[in-house]
Amino acid sequence: MVKPAPESSTFLQRLGGAMALRVAVYEEVEADRRATSQAVAIVVLSSLAAGLGSRGFGASSALDVAFFSVVALIAWVAWAFVVFEIGSRMLPAPHTRVDIGELLRTTGFAAAPGLWRIVGVVPGMSIPAFVVTAVWMLGAMIIAVRQALDYTSTGRAVAVCAIGWVLAITFALLFGLFFGPSVS
Repeated sequence: MVKPAPESSTFLQRLGGAMALRVAVYEEVEADRRATSQAVAIVVLSSLAAGLGSRGFGASSALDVAFFSVVALIAWVAWAFVVFEIGSRMLPAPHTRVDIGELLRTTGFAAAPGLWRIVGVVPGMSIPAFVVTAVWMLGAMIIAVRQALDYTSTGRAVAVCAIGWVLAITFALLFGLFFGPSVS
């Protein structure tokens, strides 16, 4: 007897599962081409949360918030691109099959913890909110990369993500330093 395909989760179930670092959710969105728009929405909302959360760092104008939102979006794009390049060219496993759509869907959902950067608007919570969500997103990205690149080794996914994470954060900091508004 053939089992029917399991029903896919709702967007909010996927969002919660991605934040809870549930491997099954990352497998589900990897295989579901319709989840691409959901992944894009998460990345955009996470970037907006970063912009709004930056108000706690002294970003007072709408232009400052927009700038930090754009930097967060560019940093995610840079991180995803670097992860793709490292994972497919430098550190592929023998059985790694690279599909950019699968990688973008899973890494898009890995940005879900970044929604909590909005907590940065609360006085005194900016640094903790951004540090906690950065580490949380790194953990989510490791799971996303492991699933999307069909790694059997979590260590390989950690290496790929850590290299990409350092490069993306360095880029965002330098971009903000040279082109960003001054904040108090």
